This record gives sequence, C-alpha cells and structure tokens, in this order.
Amino acid sequence: MIRNRFAAIAATTAAAALLLTACNATDDAASAAREGAGSALQSLNFGSGTAKQNNAAPGTGDWATGPGRPASKPAAKKWVQLSASSAGDLNPVVVNGAGFTLYRFDKDTADPSKSNCSGECATTWPPVLVAPGGKIFVDGVAKSDVGVVKRDDGNLQVTIGGWPVYRFSKDLEPGDTNGQGVGGTWFGVTPDGQKAGAAAEEPEQGGGGTAAPASSVTLSDEINFGDPSEGLAGSGCKNVGRDDSASSLQASGALKIWSEKDCKGESKVVQGNIADLNSIGFDDRISSVFLG
Repeated sequence: MIRNRFAAIAATTAAAALLLTACNATDDAASAAREGAGSALQSLNFGSGTAKQNNAAPGTGDWATGPGRPASKPAAKKWVQLSASSAGDLNPVVVNGAGFTLYRFDKDTADPSKSNCSGECATTWPPVLVAPGGKIFVDGVAKSDVGVVKRDDGNLQVTIGGWPVYRFSKDLEPGDTNGQGVGGTWFGVTPDGQKAGAAAEEPEQGGGGTAAPASSVTLSDEINFGDPSEGLAGSGCKNVGRDDSASSLQASGALKIWSEKDCKGESKVVQGNIADLNSIGFDDRISSVFLG
C-alpha cells in the first residue's frame, strides 16, 4: 500500500511538472511575441498630425490607394496615417490617410496582439501594414495606443489598443462603412481600440437569428411578413426595388439596412427575422441593404 501511495504521489508530481512546463512555454511564447513587437515598434518613426501636415510625398503611403481603388492585396507602406474621425454612423472611428475606415476583428486577440485573418480573409480585409523603419502619423490617436504585430508572413501590421487593424475591400469611397457589423465580428475601430458604433455591441434581432452574415433577405410591405414582398440575394450593397416600403424582414443571419440607396444615410445592423421594423425605428425606411 505504501508503495502504491508513493507511486500516486510521484505521478501527481510529474503531472504538475508537465503542466507547469506547458504554462511556462505558453508564457514564454507570449513574452517573445511582445518583445518582438516592441523591437519592431522601436524601429518605426512617429509623426504628430496628418501626413499632409508633415509634407509626405504625393502618391505614397496611404495615398497610394485612392477613392474607387480598394486595396485588394496587402502591401507594406512607407507610412500610414491614423486619424480620429467620423464615418457614416460611426463617431469616433479611425480612418487612414485617404479617409478610409479602419476595422478590427473579434477573432483576433489584443493581449498579446495576434491576427487570425490571412489568405482569402486578408484579401477581403487587407491588413494595415507598415514597412520596417516606416512612419506612423497619429492624428487624434494617442501614440501610446499604437503598436505593431508581426504577421505569419513577416509583415508588420499596425495595432490600436493591441487590436490589429484592417481596411475593407468593399469600401470604395472615403467615409464608407460597409464593413461595420459584417458577420457579427468586424467593426470600425475607435482611437483607443474599442468597437465603434452602438451597433457594435449587439445587433437588433428577431427570433432565430444567427451571427453568420446573411446572403439573402426577404422584405415584406406588411408587418409579420405579409405580402407583397421582394427578395434580395448575393453579397455587397443591394438597392431595394420598392424604396421605403418594407415593414418586416426575414433573414438567416446578420445584415445591414440603410435609409438611402447605395448603402448611405442612416444604418443599422440587424440579425434574423424582424416582424415589425417599427420596433427598431426602420418602418418604411429601407432603401438598400448590405449582404454577405
């Protein structure tokens, strides 16, 4: 019996040692990630104010991708600009030097900073990359809230409040906020790294909704999904056929509804079925929707 007791104690001690080793390895990896990011940050330069105020060369940095030319392939810039501003319903929200909205992703982590968007995700949501030795212009964003994280491909991605930040490829003009609320995981980023907009906390929803983005929606002219109705499907911004007529909607996921055509005006992120749009202040007001 004594021999068995000693064996049990030895096994418990060994298990505890293995657990401690695993915890130490995790802590060491996180510490190494922070040290690497800190070293990369020290290699960068900061400028107070906008790129224009600092006489940045035309056609460089954030200005290299102008209106109507969405970033389709991530590329490290000689400089990036982070400006506290407003866009659509988002105030405050951070925009880049060309005025495009910057976003954060709920599936990333902020401590330690880690991006979990790569491959096709990084094509749809191009990460904000800065070249080693590059410059970050801070305009209404505290330098202490700005950092960088090394991505798996070796590029340096800008972080705010620890959160890696991105563009949205379907934002075609400065001030667009088509990425807000997409999939229930993408939101504009505030100057301190928080989610921008009231809709960021929780989408308005009816019964049976899910957090996945909706690829279709049925808009009904009557409450409780009565006829006549129209359906919209696909991805991106869709103008409705009967402007300002919907009193209820049915969707299998999350989408964004707008009070004006071309996804402009007042907007709201909704999820699932809404039997009476008057309950969220949108009765007879939907002119366009953003799907996918």
